[in-house]
Amino acid sequence: KLCGYLNKLGIKGPIKTWKSRWFFYDENKCRLLYYRTAQDINPLGSIDLSSASFDCKMENGEGVFEIRTPSRAFTLKAISKQAMMYWLQQLQMRRWEFCNTQSRFPSNGILSCSFAFVSCFVFTFVDVVDNEDFLPLVKTPTEAVGLKAASLPAPQTSTALQNISLKHPWTEIQNTVYNICGSKQLWGSNGNVFSFDELQEHPENVHEEQEAEGIVKEGTLEDGRMGPRLNWIRKARWMNSGFPGSEELSREKNSVDKVSVLQQQILTLTEEVKSQKELVKLLHKALEAAQQEKRVSSMYLTATEDKDRLELVRHKVRQIADLTSRLEALEQEKKELEQILTLRDSHIQELKEHVQLLMEKNHAKQEVIMTLTEQMARELSDPLQEANTITVETLYKQQEEIEHLKDDIDAYKTQNQFLNSEIHQVTRLWTSVAENEKALLMKCACLQARNCQMESKYLTVLRKLQEAVPGLPNSHAELVKNLIQEALQWDVKEEAEEGFNLNPVSEYDEYGFMTVPDYEIEDWKLLAKIQALEIKSNKLRSQEIVEKPLRDRWNSIGELNPCAELKSLIRSGIPVEHRQRVWWWMVSRHCSPVPGHYQRLLEQSRSTEHPACRQIELDLPRTLSNNKHFSSPTSQLIPRLRRVLLAFSWHNPAIGYCQGLNRLAAVALLVLEDEESAFWCLVYIVENLMPADYYSETLITSQVDQRVFKDFLSEKVPRLMAHFEQYRIDVSLITFNWFLVAFVDSLVSDILLRVWDAFLYEGTKVIFRYALAIFKYNEEEILRIHDSVEIYQYLRFFTRMITDGRKLMNIAFNDLNPFPMKLLRNRRSMHREELEAELCELEQIKAAYVKERAEQGP
Repeated sequence: KLCGYLNKLGIKGPIKTWKSRWFFYDENKCRLLYYRTAQDINPLGSIDLSSASFDCKMENGEGVFEIRTPSRAFTLKAISKQAMMYWLQQLQMRRWEFCNTQSRFPSNGILSCSFAFVSCFVFTFVDVVDNEDFLPLVKTPTEAVGLKAASLPAPQTSTALQNISLKHPWTEIQNTVYNICGSKQLWGSNGNVFSFDELQEHPENVHEEQEAEGIVKEGTLEDGRMGPRLNWIRKARWMNSGFPGSEELSREKNSVDKVSVLQQQILTLTEEVKSQKELVKLLHKALEAAQQEKRVSSMYLTATEDKDRLELVRHKVRQIADLTSRLEALEQEKKELEQILTLRDSHIQELKEHVQLLMEKNHAKQEVIMTLTEQMARELSDPLQEANTITVETLYKQQEEIEHLKDDIDAYKTQNQFLNSEIHQVTRLWTSVAENEKALLMKCACLQARNCQMESKYLTVLRKLQEAVPGLPNSHAELVKNLIQEALQWDVKEEAEEGFNLNPVSEYDEYGFMTVPDYEIEDWKLLAKIQALEIKSNKLRSQEIVEKPLRDRWNSIGELNPCAELKSLIRSGIPVEHRQRVWWWMVSRHCSPVPGHYQRLLEQSRSTEHPACRQIELDLPRTLSNNKHFSSPTSQLIPRLRRVLLAFSWHNPAIGYCQGLNRLAAVALLVLEDEESAFWCLVYIVENLMPADYYSETLITSQVDQRVFKDFLSEKVPRLMAHFEQYRIDVSLITFNWFLVAFVDSLVSDILLRVWDAFLYEGTKVIFRYALAIFKYNEEEILRIHDSVEIYQYLRFFTRMITDGRKLMNIAFNDLNPFPMKLLRNRRSMHREELEAELCELEQIKAAYVKERAEQGP
């Protein structure tokens, strides 16, 4: 039996939504009857399938299909796509059988009704048996279709009232009363609600069935109601066709199943009663509204005084005004809906045109299919005729073409093997060349490093020869002098023309610092050249062993987060391509830049002249004279540096400007490049990293750090400190500038930027570490000097003779441990108290002296 629950879209009535209906196919009249539940005896309606078309548009949703009759269209929805396909396939097959029985199918094999499966499926029925080859039969979804689905509960809807058919209230009441009363009578008869002993399972023949239909017609009363005999016959037919009979149920189910079915029946009837109660409530509300209108009219008629009537009229006028405003709003809404409807009509028209186009395509495809089917039928009916049409000459040509194609395939295979071998050989050669190139680059780097060492030794020998032999003959002295000048003026371009550069020292580094400073004194020029060659040699030797793994570790880091690994990497030095990003991350993490603040400071500096403006202009030409970006007055970074310093002087009026801030801002500009970023970097150094009053007028904290440094120097390098005390050397004359500008203009650029990497991340203790490491690095050289003047002269330039930055870093962070920040704070606090007491005593002496001079008179 083709029956089951489907959702039907209600298009009339107050509630337009999906409603669950029990559908049952009537084989005798080719109709699809639908009830509200499987237990109802009177159908709510029927669908004539003899002249209907089916449509399953995928855009409507999964499981939704339409049945279009000449009078109206029915929109149905199955629980799944499989159930939808089963219903469509079964309805078509059963209608096909019905049409064949009634001899309605045309002779050319095309159905009289149109099947519009738009953009989804196309069904062509040539033969019912052959249909399985074209579209296999869909597996029966037993959970949603068939007799067993009748014993299952109906699909639940949002509300019980929503599932009621308001178009057929009398049918709904009849079905409900029948379900309640009939169930009780049947239960009282033999304990089985589905047992009918007096009715047979099927009519014996067609005449009996027609006779039963006649009895049904006779049993129909004039007022549309059915007599008891009609009810029993309809009930028997429903039980025999659309629901399992008592005998089948008793055979398949035990007592437990029967109890569960009866419980489910009770729940269904309870829902029916609830639905009827809700319908009664709606009718009560409508009745109350009508009675209210009646009472108001009665009050108006019974009112004796004009005043009361006037008040009632005013009340009605207010109601009319309210209703008028509502009507206007509804009219406005109606206009908007009409506009929307117009747009939708145009869209529907476009869709119809599209559907028409698709139907035409579908019709054309069907004609092609039919043509091919007829052609195949003719070929199958007369295979010898087709064979005779192929001549011997055609066969010969085809065989010849096949042979040619086989030869081409063999040729392509041979060519493919050859090319694969060529590619393999080229890959091996390329790999070998890459390995040789890498080895040559390593060898070239080693040769360049050795060349730098040899050149530096050559220059050192010339320098020693010039200094050690004062009584050298004039000709020999002139020869040594000429050799030194030639070494200093060695041009790189001459060697580059030969194809191999033996002098790897470039004039400027990545940030514009001169690798060989142009000193006026010839000895200093020679020392700078020697130092540059040794630095380059160390770089070349450590490039493959140290620099490359370090660069790979930096490339693998994504988002920056404070950790021990990042601290170790920053101490080892940040690569050039990552330095700008890491510096700005360190600045913004502690400083919290304010958007627009820098621009406001620039506006203030343009409108008002700061007292420090003159001193800033004097210091600009003296900033980083060994850097090409600041060496010329017309350099592009000079005006940007001026704006940064003026903005900071307005940002921090307590400091304003101090000599040394220009060099800090210049280094920040070289690395960060952005003007505003350099400003915030300067703010971060002065206000976050350095202690308070470090750049004040008295420089009191800077003096305190010099005393703390002398303490650390006595602890970490005691021999060197004793040597300084023996010759009365005050190291603060050299180191004061180191601390004030963080080694700018003191160390070579490569080592300076590594110091700044760690300084921006860890703070001022890095300056103490590197200052002690510099003295430790040159300790033996200083101990060999036994004259105070020579020691001062050596300390003036000995920081620029440091060539091995890795060695200096290991001394600073490994050999000088431990170095806690708490110890540094305690030392600063102790020496600050001592210095403030000394300054207070000095002020008292000064005041007493001024008072004494005033008493003595002129």
